Amino acid sequence: MPKNKENMYATDTLVNERELVLRLIDGDEEAFCELYAAYKNRLLYFALKFVKSREFAEDIFQDAFTVVWQTRRFINPEASFSSYLYTIVRNRILNQLRDMANEDQLKEQILSQAIDSTNETNNHILLNDLKEIVARALEQLTPRQREVFKMSRELQMSHKEIAEALGVSVHTVQEHISVSLRVIRSYLTKYSSTSADILLILFCLNL
Repeated sequence: MPKNKENMYATDTLVNERELVLRLIDGDEEAFCELYAAYKNRLLYFALKFVKSREFAEDIFQDAFTVVWQTRRFINPEASFSSYLYTIVRNRILNQLRDMANEDQLKEQILSQAIDSTNETNNHILLNDLKEIVARALEQLTPRQREVFKMSRELQMSHKEIAEALGVSVHTVQEHISVSLRVIRSYLTKYSSTSADILLILFCLNL
């Protein structure tokens, strides 16, 4: 393609994207879907270079566009939408890498606080007791909250997979999980002598 035609194509693309961003700011769902489709492969490829997992990359991409929709009224249409998106994705990649690096260390630290690691029999009994406490905490959730929470923690399904399975939005799934964590922690604080934070993290790490 001749250079002048390439420049014209790039200009047209930017103009079209700016129009989509303006419509997005006004709450146009069709514009949101067009931007979502336009950036999906690029952002997934970008994320995969760092997290090496399609599932993690999908979650990062979904979270990024959840932020875009929730904060759409604050987007500057004169600034580069592409740079804005890549900044969100980059920050989530850094968080994901930090979480992956710290998870084993965190798990070991929590276990050392919650159980006597020198006594395997007692450890096994105590872990079962902790799971019973958390099971009772789960009974405080609504049926849908419990379903979503178990799909996430026990079946290890991504937010997108849960949303598709239940026919709801990714944002709805995130809200269910967030509320569930608050309810469970409140129950643990009220009815358990063991630290609620330790119990909750133990459960969320799928011990």
